[in-house]
Amino acid sequence: MPANDESISLPTGASSAREVRQAARAGRLSGHTSGLASAHVQGNLVILPQAYAGDFLRFCQANPKPCPLLGVTEVGDPSLPALGEDIDLRSDLPRYRVWRGGELVDEPTDVRTLWRDDMVGFVIGCSFTFEHALLAEGIALRHVAQGRNVAMYRTGLQTVPAGPFSGPLVVSMRPLRAADAIRAVQITSRFPAVHGAPVHLGDPALIGIRDIGRPEYGDAVEVMPDELPVFWACGVTPQAALAAARLPLAITHAPGAMLVTDLPHHRLAAL
Repeated sequence: MPANDESISLPTGASSAREVRQAARAGRLSGHTSGLASAHVQGNLVILPQAYAGDFLRFCQANPKPCPLLGVTEVGDPSLPALGEDIDLRSDLPRYRVWRGGELVDEPTDVRTLWRDDMVGFVIGCSFTFEHALLAEGIALRHVAQGRNVAMYRTGLQTVPAGPFSGPLVVSMRPLRAADAIRAVQITSRFPAVHGAPVHLGDPALIGIRDIGRPEYGDAVEVMPDELPVFWACGVTPQAALAAARLPLAITHAPGAMLVTDLPHHRLAAL
């Protein structure tokens, strides 16, 4: 998958966050957002009816590695001024997923017709921020170099349940040489708001991944003989929890198609 949708002219890494959101809102961006507005934080999205919002908030609080909250909307309000100027969660992501009864039923580019006055939006930290830090330190990331979405897997590790929400931990994987893996642990530990340090290094079978060549989400990348697969908690985890909860309606981002915020990455770095 290319870093940008072919129907737009946004240069990778050079566009502003607001330009990316406006392109998505206008229907000119439907691919993944990796590499766009590269100085800015991106976020995963979950939209739920208010009746389930309290339990989902508790689920995030109980599972901070995969679900680090960046922002929560007021009931019925699709904006999030703390994360960016003129944000509209109904239209400013390139692609969404619509869930009914725990089943994925649609992947639209706009959910304004599905928004209701009782909806609450949750924005969850995304690994694109720590990838920016890794690249700045000279650590190569194969999926970025190849213009692919990161590989993501459902594991055998279980999240802490809250109300109707439960399910497996989803992880993202990046293959790294041992020295780079050690450095990556140090670097990403400084970013707890975007998943923090890895949850596992090495043998994927130890966390219940049967075939590393077949990710459930994103694109497969090769792990070379001199590399370790390194796994981080992933913000797609709530989608597995939503499937288990079987809510009458829920909306999420499509994997890799994120909300681009106005926050600079350094705002999320822990001292």
